[in-house]
Amino acid sequence: MELSKHRIVIASDAYREGIGIEVYQDDKLVVEIFRNDNEKLRTITTYNESISLELMEECIEVFKKEIPWDFMNT
Repeated sequence: MELSKHRIVIASDAYREGIGIEVYQDDKLVVEIFRNDNEKLRTITTYNESISLELMEECIEVFKKEIPWDFMNT
């Protein structure tokens, strides 16, 4: 598992009105997956030039496991 080398933070964001996960490698943010309740949208932002497919799949699995899928009413 590639994700075992990374630190995952579950973070809510009142300004963007949502919640997501942040994935860090060596204290550097590499991926954010965010559920925006205001826009009713789920997004992935990468902060590296490239991320392995395996890491991205694991990040998505964690997001689906840890973050409720349904949008909150804002």
